[in-house]
Amino acid sequence: MITVGFTGSRPQKLGGFILPNPTYNYVCQQTEKLLLELKPDKCISGLALGFDQYAAFICTKLKIPYIAAIPFKNQDAVWSDPQKKIYKSLLSKSYQQVIVSEGDYAAYKMQLRNQYIVDNSDIMIACYDGKPGGTNNCVNYAKSKNKQIIYITI
Repeated sequence: MITVGFTGSRPQKLGGFILPNPTYNYVCQQTEKLLLELKPDKCISGLALGFDQYAAFICTKLKIPYIAAIPFKNQDAVWSDPQKKIYKSLLSKSYQQVIVSEGDYAAYKMQLRNQYIVDNSDIMIACYDGKPGGTNNCVNYAKSKNKQIIYITI
């Protein structure tokens, strides 16, 4: 059994919020290629805006079951209505939903979500520019746990 976890950038670093765009197309193509090669039994996505959601779209397309690892209840509370609609659609397509932390938003809960994803995955796919931030923190945690990390460089 192989479980693939995802971590990656938000739309601002992936060509913007208007989809499709060239970066979105590239990232989705690379993600699909990797998943077809890895043939995971399941995946784990945090369903955050950007790469997390792109990866969940690809899982849905390839009929790979995915767990929605939600950092806290109502993570979409401050998102736009169209963003909420996409999020709820992806949630409904997940085969399992895990709320990692109780209560409302707190920045540290994002890292707890990332740790959940890493701890429950065999392989991580990381899509980011290598700069400091939440994705980099997740990658460093995955390295500390000796997880295999496959990079999609943007």
